[in-house]
Amino acid sequence: RMEEFGYYALPTGTEYRGSLWDGMFHGPGELLLPSGGGYRALWFRGVPVQGKFTFADGLEYDEEKWHYCDGYDRRFYTEICSGFKPPGIPQLTNLDPPKIIPEGCYDCGDGFYNPKTRVVVDYKHKFLRNADDDEHEWILRTCRKAWDITTEHKPKP
Repeated sequence: RMEEFGYYALPTGTEYRGSLWDGMFHGPGELLLPSGGGYRALWFRGVPVQGKFTFADGLEYDEEKWHYCDGYDRRFYTEICSGFKPPGIPQLTNLDPPKIIPEGCYDCGDGFYNPKTRVVVDYKHKFLRNADDDEHEWILRTCRKAWDITTEHKPKP
């Protein structure tokens, strides 16, 4: 079994880097997600006992003082860090500029969703999952569509 410091790649694309004991995560280590985020924790026999999740853009999740997107402050994290754009130039996603969505698809946060095939692929068009009925309905109801009218800033002549 794996012991000491190691690197382990899971089939999902998630990677673990850290201490191992008897084949389990044990001691300091970090899970690195394919999306760019990560979970750094102190592990005990495969169970995290203390840790912090960091999103791909650097936003750290804090279970006790979490105020991001809580209904009172609806700014994206990049707007919190860098400020708002001038009036008339909207920011549609946390990524600026946003990803270009393939025709007929939706941007569901971790990739693109095609409602005809009910398949979610990552932003490099690699298969992620098949959407169940609940996810399908949620994506159609809430996510940004490729054929939405763009509201990008167009300078006046």
